[in-house]
Amino acid sequence: MSNPHDMSTKSTAARLAAAQVKAEALTEALPWIKTFAGATIVIKYGGNAMISPELQQSFADDIAFLRFAGIRPVVVHGGGPQITSMLARLGIESEFKAGQRVTSEEAAEVIRMVLSGQVNRDIVSRINQNGNAAIGLSGEDADLLLANKTHAEVDGEVIDLGRVGEIAEVNTTVLTELLDAGRVPVICSIASEIDGEAGKPLNINADLAASAVAKALKADKLIMLTDVPGLYANWPDTSSLISRIGPKKLRELLPSLDEGMIPKMTAALEAIEHGVQQAHIIDGRMAHSLLLEVFTSEGIGTMVEDTVVEPAPLGDGHKGEGHETSTEETNDE
Repeated sequence: MSNPHDMSTKSTAARLAAAQVKAEALTEALPWIKTFAGATIVIKYGGNAMISPELQQSFADDIAFLRFAGIRPVVVHGGGPQITSMLARLGIESEFKAGQRVTSEEAAEVIRMVLSGQVNRDIVSRINQNGNAAIGLSGEDADLLLANKTHAEVDGEVIDLGRVGEIAEVNTTVLTELLDAGRVPVICSIASEIDGEAGKPLNINADLAASAVAKALKADKLIMLTDVPGLYANWPDTSSLISRIGPKKLRELLPSLDEGMIPKMTAALEAIEHGVQQAHIIDGRMAHSLLLEVFTSEGIGTMVEDTVVEPAPLGDGHKGEGHETSTEETNDE
């Protein structure tokens, strides 16, 4: 027969051990909290991380933690799963070309409704459970994001994407004022068209929108949450995940990547080539993936950094030298 005192002692010991693990995690985070205090980090949020209520709250809590740790986070989001669902319910056809959603005028109005009226409000509400710092914005607000219509090229053929744009200007004054006031801008990836008809939005790929915002703000980091662990050297060999890669090698690899991965790695590449110090592709399906990337020594996912000469395989961590190659897959907005 078990002794109640022994059981109580074991229970107390287990709780203390669990508490010690948490304390050790906090001490590991301390140097990174010091390093990134005051840093501007642009976070692209999208994909299946937006579907699970648990992951939605995990992301929101991470954003709040970043703010309380003295970091200046900016969230840029899409809403691929929600958009696809609503378009299907309304009987509006939708397809992807070169990793971007072909968008009719009718679809553009639906995308605006879903992103501004549903997804953005939900993200802001969840972040604000930890203090009323988040403020929801559309790229159309105060000409925050101004864009020109764009097209895609597939196998040498020019593809009309419809109401899809490429960002030409970012109103950094609005964002800087909000950040200086301790707010967390949460931006949905639609934009006004330069010299276009008023009230006719352009759909913007959220990865490319986040990159444009990061470049304009001269952010310290761009972090993109997606549905895969990162960039692979030999997909589907999951042991070939690349931890670090430089822009030269990444540019060489772009043509061989899966069409869903191309906008993500293009976004990372453009950010690095325009002064953003680091760009990361991480798995948004993992709870607290944002904190694991920013506040642990190893980090997670794939980091693109100008100082990396040769790609580094998983196991080398983000902070060090490198040596290897890469390709991969997925598609979200």
